[in-house]
Amino acid sequence: MKRRINVWSNIDWFTVFLYLLLVIIGWLNIYSAVYTEENQSIFDFSQRYGKQMIWIIAAFFIAFFVILIDSNFYSFFSYFLHFIVLFLLIAVTLIGEEVHGTRAWFEIGGVRFQPAEFAKITTSLALARYLSSFNVELNRFKSFLTVAMIILAPAALILIQGDSGSALIFLAFVLVLYRQGLSLGVLLLGVYVLALFILALILEKLTIIFGSIGIAFILLWILTGRFKYVLISGLVLGIAGGIFYGADYYFQWNVPVYFIILGALVVSSIFYLMISYWYKIPRFFLVLLFVFGSIGVTYSVDHVFNNFLQTHQQRRISQLLGLESDPLGAGYNVNQSKIAIGSGGLKGKGFLNGTQTKFDFVPEQSTDFIFCTIGEEWGFIGSFVMIALFVTLLLRLIVLAERQKSVFSRIYGYGVISVIFFHFLVNIGMTIGLVPVIGIPLPFISYGGSSLWAFTILLFIFLRLDVSRLKELS
Repeated sequence: MKRRINVWSNIDWFTVFLYLLLVIIGWLNIYSAVYTEENQSIFDFSQRYGKQMIWIIAAFFIAFFVILIDSNFYSFFSYFLHFIVLFLLIAVTLIGEEVHGTRAWFEIGGVRFQPAEFAKITTSLALARYLSSFNVELNRFKSFLTVAMIILAPAALILIQGDSGSALIFLAFVLVLYRQGLSLGVLLLGVYVLALFILALILEKLTIIFGSIGIAFILLWILTGRFKYVLISGLVLGIAGGIFYGADYYFQWNVPVYFIILGALVVSSIFYLMISYWYKIPRFFLVLLFVFGSIGVTYSVDHVFNNFLQTHQQRRISQLLGLESDPLGAGYNVNQSKIAIGSGGLKGKGFLNGTQTKFDFVPEQSTDFIFCTIGEEWGFIGSFVMIALFVTLLLRLIVLAERQKSVFSRIYGYGVISVIFFHFLVNIGMTIGLVPVIGIPLPFISYGGSSLWAFTILLFIFLRLDVSRLKELS
């Protein structure tokens, strides 16, 4: 049974209040970041803060219309909207404007529009539509493959544009999948692959291979519950390795050590597969897949690092991992950002009084590094308050998501949470040197019309869906 509801009286005004507060904080800090004695008027539309004001007003109108649209529209047209954005992502790689080495923008009448920002919205909608469909189970290969295509298709197109930072954002949807029942093992596997990527840049490859083999033995023990299988497997691998090493020494082939290890693994794996077949132990195959997958990832890292990441991204990652020191080059942004944040102390230098900001020591201080402006002028207290606002917003969105009666609405809600959380975590992390600089904005705070409008639409669609839960009488 349905009942008519008043949208404006039932919208979650607490979330709207948090949104308005963050947007205003962002605008004030953009003003402070680009403020000069020559351009003091906050209504100067030739400056970034003036343009941001226009985009904020436009965002309010967008939010108003998003709320007015019937909630069924977002579910019914989710696939169509996703295909439209995929088309735009393809088109922008062909005819888009190139900015800072990234061809990711359309320019219409002097206004730039970035489809990648809106891909997060349509991916959230399409993912919610598919996962809420009948007979979809993430642990089935077909369902998992479809979900992967929904998420990876826009990510791949964005990566082709050269915007690896925006492409990485789509990893956030793993949190949605985990909430919907994706095996914890799959999530841990993703974390393991990421750890392998980092370790392969720092450690010797052989060290990682030996470590992976050790972890495989532990997994075998856990999966089978029989330590004797571990002993037998270790003995077989040791014998095979000894034979290969002895043959290499005797015939003086001078085969690289990793080839000897790989040969021993291949030969012993045949024995393992025979044992698993005779004694009905299918988990042996999973362990072997883990070992060879680890080796494959380890030796593919250099190719991915050198061919898929841009030069400045490679240098920033190397700087973060301590592989090189370049405080005046790749590490300049982060070093200046940390200096700015640290100089703010407890209470900050005060509004418009940030010296690091005023003298442009921090590049991109109104966009990617807006947090350093907050840290310098408002200090630890101001930074804490802003972080607390984001945490409050995320917790509130979790409450809203969990109270949804519609599966579509709940899944979409977690999509919103994941995207905002990932942006928030990575942006602040890169300004204080905890993660590589990948160039993504701080939601509602950073300068930029596409970003602000996309986050506004993303959030207010969910608020509209939340209102619609009242249509169903319990």
